Amino acid sequence: MKAPLLELLREKKLLVLDGAMATELEKAGVDTANELWSATALLDAPQKITNVHQNYFRAGADIAITNTYQATKQAFMKQGMSAAKSSELIKQAVFCAQKARNEYSENKNLLLAGSIGPYGAFLADGSEYTGNYNLSIKVFQDFHYPRMKALVEAGVDLFAIETQPNFIELEAITELLERKFPEMTAWIALSIKDSRHLCDGTSLEKVVKYLEQFENISAIGVNCTALENITPALKEIQPLTTKPLVVYPNNGDIYDPISKKWEINPQAKTFSDLVPTWISAGAKIIGGCCRTTPENIREITNVVTQSI
Repeated sequence: MKAPLLELLREKKLLVLDGAMATELEKAGVDTANELWSATALLDAPQKITNVHQNYFRAGADIAITNTYQATKQAFMKQGMSAAKSSELIKQAVFCAQKARNEYSENKNLLLAGSIGPYGAFLADGSEYTGNYNLSIKVFQDFHYPRMKALVEAGVDLFAIETQPNFIELEAITELLERKFPEMTAWIALSIKDSRHLCDGTSLEKVVKYLEQFENISAIGVNCTALENITPALKEIQPLTTKPLVVYPNNGDIYDPISKKWEINPQAKTFSDLVPTWISAGAKIIGGCCRTTPENIREITNVVTQSI
């Protein structure tokens, strides 16, 4: 089993992730205000996805996360597509990222991480911020398997299992990863209620100690949370794991999951202000989630470059 994330981390010491996909697609005219969210662009605007990846690589990202957070067999079939077409669309997301990487990979080692969003993202009601859904291990695995299979077949380097709010779902995915995709590795990024708890109330101590036992989990951290939550979460997680820490918060704006709209927060700090503190607290892989832009990733790249 190769661990491409760890190999690249040994080479570079600190890594930069990309930023938001939906925000950039919206700027390019894609209507994401629906249950498919950014995955809508897979239907009729794949070149716009490639363009977003290109802009993040230009900004200094070492890793692109595929536009598959909301792209699942079940979501596409709900829109009237076949299982085969659903798989095709998921693979298309990988091909978009590969096309972008091909422009830059001659002189730089770049990775593609296949995004695995939580079941809560499929519900499209903000459940990735609560974890308030209860399914069996088998149902979770039946949900996640088709997307994971399509991503592997399309050629991702690793999985980004992200915005995970539910401990039972995490158990299901990690077991699925180990059993069905033993050649693959992943990072796990948690959706947290506060610096000590997963959104469903499970203690981070319990979650991290559970994840620590899996060799094919290359990194652990948090994403899709407010900037100010990152340092406390890092201080909680860092003593509990030997794995590298990954963080990619939102840009500071405030999200209303009911209206699906964001409000600008003029009081938010900047990545330039905070990334040095995150590095001091143990972060090794740093990027942006909702509402972040290539300019934010450039900020992170500048700090990381100065820190190595």
